[in-house]
Amino acid sequence: MESETRPDFANGIPIDQFPDGGMIQGSVGEEEVVLARRGDEFFAVGAHCPHYGGQLAEGLLVGEEVRCPLHHACFSLRTGEVLRAPAFDAIPCWRVERIEGKVFVREKLGAPAGKPVLAGANGNRHPSSVVIVGGGAAGLAAADTLRREGYAGPVTMISADDSAPYDRPNLSKDYLAGHAQEEWIPLRPPEYYAKHKIDLVLNSRVISLDPAQKRIQTSDGKTYEFGALVLATGADPVRLPVPGASDSQLFYLRSFTDSRMLVEKAASAKRVVVIGASFIGLEVAAALRERRLEVHVVAPDKQPLERVMGPEVGQFVRGLHEAEGVVFHLGETVSHVERQAEGQRVELSGGARIDADFLVLGVGVRPSIALAEKAGLKVDRGVLVNEYLETSVPGIFAAGDIARWPDAYSGELVRIEHWVVAERQGQTAARNILGRRERFAQAPFFWTQQFGVLLQYTGHAEKWDAIEIDGSLEAKNCAVRYKLGGRTLAVVTISRELEGLQAEAAMEASLGAPSRPDIGKAEQSA
Repeated sequence: MESETRPDFANGIPIDQFPDGGMIQGSVGEEEVVLARRGDEFFAVGAHCPHYGGQLAEGLLVGEEVRCPLHHACFSLRTGEVLRAPAFDAIPCWRVERIEGKVFVREKLGAPAGKPVLAGANGNRHPSSVVIVGGGAAGLAAADTLRREGYAGPVTMISADDSAPYDRPNLSKDYLAGHAQEEWIPLRPPEYYAKHKIDLVLNSRVISLDPAQKRIQTSDGKTYEFGALVLATGADPVRLPVPGASDSQLFYLRSFTDSRMLVEKAASAKRVVVIGASFIGLEVAAALRERRLEVHVVAPDKQPLERVMGPEVGQFVRGLHEAEGVVFHLGETVSHVERQAEGQRVELSGGARIDADFLVLGVGVRPSIALAEKAGLKVDRGVLVNEYLETSVPGIFAAGDIARWPDAYSGELVRIEHWVVAERQGQTAARNILGRRERFAQAPFFWTQQFGVLLQYTGHAEKWDAIEIDGSLEAKNCAVRYKLGGRTLAVVTISRELEGLQAEAAMEASLGAPSRPDIGKAEQSA
């Protein structure tokens, strides 16, 4: 709907033209506003998600929440409070008034007051301090949530990274492609940490954890005591030996520094070989191709992403790349790299040779669990946690790429390397540190964007016995459902954002216990 046709809510909207569960986008003065109806109540909130600007009117109402169609951030209609990552900021609210069969949107309301610290469960006191090991998605989300929930004790976040928490998904997408500015990448401005009294310690690696003494030590010899601990150490790239290749010609992408180095290298390069057809490998391939490099992808797979999304979606993604000039060498590996006068000559297992200026390895990651394992916490292909994300040691929580938790929907222990999952687990861990006893029961979600096509994945399917495609992959408009025993475990959507939100809400509703107390039955917005 074009802006000139959108209603001016200051002039009122007839109530009988506005169905229950509906949302309408309009304006109040110069600001865009969404008006939503739940029963006999009306709510007016900002029209755009503060994460990436998604149109909330195209999202989903679930109880008294609105969920963003882009990346599934969630907000309270009543207060504007952000309830779920990946957004961290609230949306504005306006006062709504009903007069003689019409609903009017009046003045903008002030931000809600901060929350007081609630008493812990069973009368438990809150921890004297909280230390967070890791400065990624889960770590920042935990620190942010502690302050939002009113925790006033010391919060220390220790990160081995040289940068404050940043938007890691962007590193292999718009930033690497040259479409995002560097100042967009930090998740919070520098003054945020001082304002919220979060002690952010960078370039510091935790080398030991003593659960009994509630103490950690960093590589520079400093020690930190804690009342509660969040382990959010993330994952490290799998580093494959490449015979003949020099370290200066092998690149990985995990950190902001890694992405900067790739940008610098790409500026003077013409040809690149990407080893691996994982999500990170394909996003790097797409981004570097947008920079007009000649791109070759080498992988042992039959189709890209086949293990995660099946052969049909894999073939579709391959077609996107090939239409833009990316060359695939599937069913192959790199057997040797020979230094040339200019660049490298990459020899493949099938005998083919490719000239390249550098190589990027995108073959997956491994969870960084050494610290937890050395400290005696229970580990099994990740750090084992319960449904509250608490480890085998009370008061120590794990979140993000390292956490392996009992997934209520699949009934299995799972460990998932998704950005949004990590953020939401950080939020849940923080609330449970404060005694909430909140189960982590949110449907996993991630997205990938390649050559302008957004694929959204909701749920988690490690295996399936049926794939159902509604719509057309070729037309870039479909929903792909992965089923096991007739039950939908995951859904991939292209140009059907609302269906992805509906799948998320349905998965969570089927558990019989929503992740937050104010979530009701999912309903499609009008």
